[in-house]
Amino acid sequence: SKTIYGNENGYYFIYQSDRYGFNNPNEEWNSKEIEYLLVGDSFVHGANVNRPNDISSVLRTLTNKSVLNLGYSGNGPLIEYASLREYLNPNVKKVLWFYYEDNDFIDLNEEIKNNILNNYLNDLTFSQNLKSKQEEIDSLINNIIKKSISGDNLKFIKLYKTRNKLLKKEKLKNKQFSPQPHFKQILKLTKDLIGKNNSKLYFIYLPGYNRYKNDYDNTNYNLVKKIINELDIPFIDIHSEVFKKEKNPLKLFPFEMFGHYNVEGYKKISKTIYRLSSN
Repeated sequence: SKTIYGNENGYYFIYQSDRYGFNNPNEEWNSKEIEYLLVGDSFVHGANVNRPNDISSVLRTLTNKSVLNLGYSGNGPLIEYASLREYLNPNVKKVLWFYYEDNDFIDLNEEIKNNILNNYLNDLTFSQNLKSKQEEIDSLINNIIKKSISGDNLKFIKLYKTRNKLLKKEKLKNKQFSPQPHFKQILKLTKDLIGKNNSKLYFIYLPGYNRYKNDYDNTNYNLVKKIINELDIPFIDIHSEVFKKEKNPLKLFPFEMFGHYNVEGYKKISKTIYRLSSN
């Protein structure tokens, strides 16, 4: 479907989704070998730049190989693990797990309250077989959209509920959430899953705007890094490798304002990932 997202850089993020609703050229799913498979939230989804400037597109250009992106706005660690359980193919060489410091633990706090998502933690054989149920998924989404439109066209167009949710989330970003025990469990299960698939896992740490604009409490950064090191997962620190080297890190954000990264930011991040994962 033609999908329209937000506008942070002076234009709307618009893309044609693939057969499963992700931000990929549809033919990527036909490739015999996938160099990179990405999981993450809106930063991996591609917000708010168009192809070929999102991370997965830049990696396709750098490698001249197939890259699949399972990232989606609002995802947290448990949904990302569930996505791998549902969509990981044997032909994937490397899996990039993206962690965003400002809200991943907020998202996980909500995800662990969901019974269906908890099934992925508690039962290693659990699956919803989502790849084979796309018609059912499409029908469900279309019904949700129709109900939203019929309720109040104006409210739907202005996306009041979405805006309010984002505003509430923004207030929470100033509150530190400690890593849940589930976080380490999820990453351990992910490492095991990727290992059985004969793929290599990389953990990508993404910094947020607040780190460079305000006084920043890096307690969670140290805790997350400790967990990843204990699990012996390669840790790619985008703060140290990219933003810390900039005289003005804010220039990698839209108009130096709060938001996702701009074209330059995504490009530098992608080149760093390529360099550090090419061994």
